[in-house]
Amino acid sequence: MLSVVCRLKHSTLPVKTQLERMFAHKFVKIHKNLKILNDAGIIKRFYSKKNLLALSERGFFQDLFPDTAGPQMTKMFEKSPQTIYAGFDPTADSLHIGNLLVIMGLLHCQRAGHQPIALLGGATGLIGDPSGRKTERSQLQEAIVENNLASIRQQLEKIFQNHQDCLWDDRKYKTPRCPLIIVNNADWYRNLNIIDFISNTGRHFRLGQMLSRSSVQSRLETEGGMSFTEFTYQTFQAYDWLHLLRTYNCRFQLGGSDQMGNLMSGHELISRAEKKDVFGLTLPIVTNEEGDKFGKSAGNAVWLDDRKTSAFSLYQFFVRRPDSEVEKLLKLFTFIPLNEIEYLMQEHQKEPEKRKAQTMLAEDVTLLVHGEKGLKQAETVTNALYHGNVDGLAELNPQEVQQTLSGATLVDILAEPEMTMLKLAMQAKCFPTESDATRIISAGGFYVNQKRCQNISEVITNGVHVLKNGITILRVGKRNFYVVRWLK
Repeated sequence: MLSVVCRLKHSTLPVKTQLERMFAHKFVKIHKNLKILNDAGIIKRFYSKKNLLALSERGFFQDLFPDTAGPQMTKMFEKSPQTIYAGFDPTADSLHIGNLLVIMGLLHCQRAGHQPIALLGGATGLIGDPSGRKTERSQLQEAIVENNLASIRQQLEKIFQNHQDCLWDDRKYKTPRCPLIIVNNADWYRNLNIIDFISNTGRHFRLGQMLSRSSVQSRLETEGGMSFTEFTYQTFQAYDWLHLLRTYNCRFQLGGSDQMGNLMSGHELISRAEKKDVFGLTLPIVTNEEGDKFGKSAGNAVWLDDRKTSAFSLYQFFVRRPDSEVEKLLKLFTFIPLNEIEYLMQEHQKEPEKRKAQTMLAEDVTLLVHGEKGLKQAETVTNALYHGNVDGLAELNPQEVQQTLSGATLVDILAEPEMTMLKLAMQAKCFPTESDATRIISAGGFYVNQKRCQNISEVITNGVHVLKNGITILRVGKRNFYVVRWLK
């Protein structure tokens, strides 16, 4: 039911007390399908069902392909372990929230005993996927692609490790039976002869079907049209699936709903080249209540790399989700059983101002993406900024504080005796002029370590204004932060 497994594991408090605190009400109802096991007091969850189509109950799938293959897919999932892959092109040095749903799909595969494969597009990233694009992507240099590949691989490995360390139910197996396999399609294209590819693989594609793809049609209608390079993308993604079928007997592909055209191309290629049945599952594009995507293309990117979006910012992104979105997001981005989500929403609706559902969602996602350390840091900063408890910030170094506060200005200031609040504010360049500083500080718009300071003549004192890690956090208004690193 609850996802803060690592905190429960390492806390000295009784499990019941921890649960009560996290839910902030008198008791926690534990449904009969949930058990608290293990001497360490770790809350356990059941595995995902072998039949992955059961995830439809969580709103997980947009479409199946072929759309009549549901019974056949169910039979295959329940009969024996299957192999499922999803692709990630290295268009940036970090994945984002939109990609996280695909990763959740691979994790559900693993939890159900199926083999997940993450395919990194070291080759296709150089071509550029036209799906969902109105213009052609800028060509990436190979060095940038290699850097992006390394970062994405590291993120995937970290998320799967966090899942294993903090969210994995080890009643039957200490580690997942099917560890994530990560492959790079550059490995098989690097030595592939173009003449062989066109003569042996190209003959299985039909131009009418390729031209009918929505990603192609929408671009052909634009003034810029579509380059031959982008037009060939679907052939390479199709061949990727064929290669994985031959190498890993991979019969299933998982992808966003904008990948349906590429998925259909792979299905058609395999049907002709291998005469085997393969299947596609597409996931919904996650949007907010205004219909804007959470992904990077919408201009509101929430990245999975803590250097681009800190654990605190990720945590706060989900804490701030409106009530109208939170139940859907709990179903998509957590492993909490559906009946527990139903109960959680009932409790949330009694006291919506406490944001119990949003907090649970934020904890689960932050734990999965950034691990126990990231969740602890996010909660520490949340307590400091919104509850006035800055003690936890004293455990972080200045760079961590700056990163966590999403680009706060980091300034070095030489400690001087009898330095006043006004002088500190000016040296930190919080205000353009002393008159502005005097006016805003006196009006109560200036904070030191989250405490309002209105006396411009107050003297800076160690232990009062300087945390034990040698920093001071200044804030002007609601969101303008300055991290002062004191020099001696």
